[in-house]
Amino acid sequence: MNSPLSHAPEVEVVVSDCSPEDAGSLFAELCRRFESDRCADDAPHRAEGSRPTMWTGTFDTSATHGEPRRAEPPPHLSGPVKAELQGEPRAVERLRRALDETFDVQQLGVVAGDQEVDVELRLESREPA
Repeated sequence: MNSPLSHAPEVEVVVSDCSPEDAGSLFAELCRRFESDRCADDAPHRAEGSRPTMWTGTFDTSATHGEPRRAEPPPHLSGPVKAELQGEPRAVERLRRALDETFDVQQLGVVAGDQEVDVELRLESREPA
């Protein structure tokens, strides 16, 4: 008899095609919402050389930080940011909803497996109302 799989709440986020400052803003926003292996003030830096730089963080979508309302304006991104979310589908959707509340989000692609999904997003700052 097959037993149901337990919900795995962690989502790995890989950020690329952006400045270290924009990666830091995105990670700080996610740290404001979820427990993480990153500190909110852990500033990404660009690696030396000609290779593309990617930054990663793991976020526990079951451990939220209270009320998601904010006192200050949402972070501003200087340009588009590419983010890849990988994890159990419900956890990825929970993190995606948090991003939708803060940024303009365009889904670029999705690869779904039996127990995991990989979603590629393009994030941009929201235009002021």
